[in-house]
Amino acid sequence: MKLVLFDCDGTLVDSAGLIHETMRWTFAQFGKPEPQVEDTKAIIGLTLDIAISRMQGKEHVDDEAIEMTAYYKSLFSVVRQDLDFKEPLFAGIRALIDEIGPREDLLIGAVTGKSRRGLNLIMETHGFDRYFVVGRTADDCPSKPHPAMVTECCDETGMRAADTLVIGDAIYDMQMAKAAGATAIGVSWGYASVEELTKAGADAIVDHPSEILAHIG
Repeated sequence: MKLVLFDCDGTLVDSAGLIHETMRWTFAQFGKPEPQVEDTKAIIGLTLDIAISRMQGKEHVDDEAIEMTAYYKSLFSVVRQDLDFKEPLFAGIRALIDEIGPREDLLIGAVTGKSRRGLNLIMETHGFDRYFVVGRTADDCPSKPHPAMVTECCDETGMRAADTLVIGDAIYDMQMAKAAGATAIGVSWGYASVEELTKAGADAIVDHPSEILAHIG
């Protein structure tokens, strides 16, 4: 039996456009310089308050970052609905989940910097809620790369970290996996480069979701 934990943004779904547009509106509201797309992609995976702070070069979350976080959250659904921004699955993800989801030798979960509401929406929208049995979000745990998301999923499912794979596109995913004692699988279709993932401790890099099967076994 193995536990397979997927990051969400940049791994399962391509949400960079939606996140960046919401971030752009938020920064404008607070009179901040407009962030570049590369700046937004670099923080995807972090808890939102930490991400907003990092984008401004701040080491710690201050009161303004907390206010900006609240505004971002209030705006996110507006941008998604009114501007018709989507969070589509990356090519090959549906086939992968449909193949491994029914397997009795696997447990599948999500570890994400999204809110619980955001994760639930992704699961329901794409019909993955029937397969994913465990998950941790920014509402539940400290921000990546803290290992709590992984260790709590292990505790809930009764699995060992040594029998757990964390699959993600960000350096924070790789660092989180290694800190928890799990196997770190980096995906090249997300928002960090292969070089960055390798330096962050990735045990392997895959270029297509189908390649994950070889690592699951």
